[in-house]
Amino acid sequence: MTIRPSIRALEPNGIAKVALLGLGRRDIVPLWFGESDVVTPSFIREAAKRALDDGVTFYDQPRGLLALRQALSDYHKRLQGVDVAVERISLPGAATLAVVTALQCLIETGDNVVIVSPIWPSIFQAAQMVGAELRFVRLDEDWTAQRWRLDLDRLFSLCDGRTRAIFVCTPGNPTGWTATRDELQAILDFGRARGIAIIGDEVYGTLIYDERAHAPSFLDIAAPDDAVFVVNSFSKPWAMTGWRIGWLIHPPALAEALEVMSIANNTGPAVFAQHGALAALSPEGDAFRSEMRERCRAGREVVQRILAGHNRLRWIKPEGAFYGFVQIEGLKDSLGFSQELVRRARVGVAPGAAFGPPEHRANDSYVRLCFAQDPALLAEGLSRLDKMLSAI
Repeated sequence: MTIRPSIRALEPNGIAKVALLGLGRRDIVPLWFGESDVVTPSFIREAAKRALDDGVTFYDQPRGLLALRQALSDYHKRLQGVDVAVERISLPGAATLAVVTALQCLIETGDNVVIVSPIWPSIFQAAQMVGAELRFVRLDEDWTAQRWRLDLDRLFSLCDGRTRAIFVCTPGNPTGWTATRDELQAILDFGRARGIAIIGDEVYGTLIYDERAHAPSFLDIAAPDDAVFVVNSFSKPWAMTGWRIGWLIHPPALAEALEVMSIANNTGPAVFAQHGALAALSPEGDAFRSEMRERCRAGREVVQRILAGHNRLRWIKPEGAFYGFVQIEGLKDSLGFSQELVRRARVGVAPGAAFGPPEHRANDSYVRLCFAQDPALLAEGLSRLDKMLSAI
């Protein structure tokens, strides 16, 4: 068969390899996926149900409902104080498809993408799917300062004449690293000077644990016509992971092309689901976002309290997002360990090796857990992890 080699090379990531061992089992404490245990709030669900009852089941604008795109423009204005014109906003489907769409706009086979890692594996698999060569710059652990650090010189040194995009997720999955405004400005200035686009994954932008409403963003500093693509999603702040609705902010000149691409790729999210997304952007949705952040903050403190007194577990306390990237002393096979944790302790975590290339061996001493959970459930999962470590 004449299948592209890059597609033949795809295989399930490590998170899937672990989750398939226990998905759906009620005795598992599931900390493996990037989602809370909170059900989508009723006011969002009711809005979608009303749309269904009203017969909203037909095709509509392929880049997303105009009312929803206007509501997103208003959302960015009130939250971040930035003007994002409606023509710059497209809803291709899930945020993952927004990443794929941005890459499709930029990549020809043989081009390369430089990716700040550790990073959610679907990101580099998406780049692989469109034919990109992958280049990774790994964040460094600064255990003294308790911060992940990005070496900008190392990042820039990986770029060459075939680099078409730099991918940055901030706040980061799985580390919680959050770029400073100065770091984002340096990346943007470099991209402008070299003709390299920036793809910013800002899905966790409102899940930040200081006094800011939103983490530093490329939207704060980029001009509308810059080659900057910002990916966002309803999944995390509004507990809507199963809805598959994300949005992409892009240069306005791409609006027509994005419409064609949306029709070819997916024709946008389900129309009735978009009415739920509209409800999420209401004042009631703003209140829920605040509740979600406090829930995640409480989960972060549960992990901090338990890890603080542990002699084999440590982390760099995340500045944002809702993950603990936890290092286990002596661990060298995170996938094997995570699989055994499901089998023996009935806890699901994501193996650190999934979040970067094989040569980043340091990741293999980590596991990722999602702390956007009920505190008692989270504590139980960590207790089971501790008991398994004591037994090996």
